[in-house]
Amino acid sequence: MTRSVPMHRALRVTLLAAAVATLGTLTPYLPAATAAAAQSSAAIAWQEASGDADIDRAFQQAAAEKKPVLLYWGAKWCPPCNQLKATLFNRADFIEQSRAFVAVHIDGDNPGAQRLGARFKVRGYPTMILFNNQRQELTRLPGEADAAQVLQVLQLGLARGRPVKAVLADAQAGRKLSASEWKLLGFYGWDTDEQQLVPASQRPALLARLAQASQGVDDDTSTRLWLKALASAGEGGQPPKADAALRARIDKVLADPAASRVQVDVIANSADDIAVALAPTAGPDRQALITRLDAALKRFQADATLSRADRLQALLARVELARLDQPKTELRPKLDPALLAEVKAAAARTDQEATDGYERQAVITSAAHVLGRAGLWTDSDALLKASLAKSHSPYYLMSYLGGNARKQGRTEEALRWYEEAFNRSEGPATRLQWGSNYLGALVELTPQDSARIEKAASQLLAEAEKDKGAFYERSARSLQKVGSQLTAWNAKGQHADSLKRLRAQLDGVCAKQSEASDKAVCEGLLKKG
Repeated sequence: MTRSVPMHRALRVTLLAAAVATLGTLTPYLPAATAAAAQSSAAIAWQEASGDADIDRAFQQAAAEKKPVLLYWGAKWCPPCNQLKATLFNRADFIEQSRAFVAVHIDGDNPGAQRLGARFKVRGYPTMILFNNQRQELTRLPGEADAAQVLQVLQLGLARGRPVKAVLADAQAGRKLSASEWKLLGFYGWDTDEQQLVPASQRPALLARLAQASQGVDDDTSTRLWLKALASAGEGGQPPKADAALRARIDKVLADPAASRVQVDVIANSADDIAVALAPTAGPDRQALITRLDAALKRFQADATLSRADRLQALLARVELARLDQPKTELRPKLDPALLAEVKAAAARTDQEATDGYERQAVITSAAHVLGRAGLWTDSDALLKASLAKSHSPYYLMSYLGGNARKQGRTEEALRWYEEAFNRSEGPATRLQWGSNYLGALVELTPQDSARIEKAASQLLAEAEKDKGAFYERSARSLQKVGSQLTAWNAKGQHADSLKRLRAQLDGVCAKQSEASDKAVCEGLLKKG
């Protein structure tokens, strides 16, 4: 998912977590080839949607067949989307389960896809939403969950048939909920909620209240809600009070291999946030907690029932914990040599063993990111460059190479990679996103190069003119980012001539917009100061 958070948090969604024993029998990770063989030539009967008519047709079918609808929103380049393809959508049991619902796929680069994104309030890739056939949203599936967990949460949502919004309202009103209903809240896709249930800043407090209210019904779910409350505090809002009882609960979970395995996704994805929430200041207490977290993460790394992505996430979490009391921007952190050796070995193993194209797109940039966070920049660059020819979306890897060079002050190299990534990117929404990233790099790194900046901006406006969904959701945010960058670039009027020409071009684009909402977004991009 793409959010305004530090890169290691944005990557967390690419590293999907483990099956959860509280929802059923633990199912080990199946490599893509094994899963594909298991399901033979069967496949999910996805219905592609590009507009309202496609959605209406799917819901009409669902009503006629008395089936729910599963909507999957994703993109070709998106690592967690590729992880779903490698570990969930090719599973025989998921394919069989898919016969019970109408499966709708919205590729973010389809014509009209971004309009549908605005309709369903979906932003981050991937988002999966379960609806009943009356078009009521039942639940959002957890983006951090692995194949087995997603399948079981899906079954739970299908079985309950009650919108999660109604379940939450009952919980907040103090009404009695069943253990299954508490699980529905515990495993709700809070990261893709898009403020449907609660504003992000209020999420930690809500989750803490739910954790308290669920105690005595399902202890594992209560623990998950506490952990989610602690983890979400890293993204805004105040964490729950870290009293002795809460610390004791978390310590007990970390010390118990079975109990920590149940909560593996939250622990591995948010270990550093949990550490800061429970031990806000550096010192002996925080270090003791880090040691306990690290021990649990080591177990996850060695757990063969976890996917390669999950084990890599556990290693990333260990690196982040080791960096916790060092400057956040430190390029070469002081890490234990043994940990550095583990990072190098894991990256090499990932490169060698991940041969499926979908899985490689999901894990190679993650492995490169772990190398970078460990200060092993040469290794990170080498892994990315060697993987370009093996990727179906090499522009995603090129962006990482640009980011690596940018962090290390290699300006021209960074700009070359960003430009090539933009030039190689495919799909209208993707091109606007990659183009805005390239423009942002130009403005930051070479603000004096007016000709290059104006050329890039003009190209983006020309592409927006051809894209009917340019002023919705992700595409609109990409263009708004461009507008903000250009406005800041001309803050003192030093590039007034360039802005005048770009505004004239934009006026022509806006004049062609037939809908008032499109025109309003368009006209707001480059307001005159």
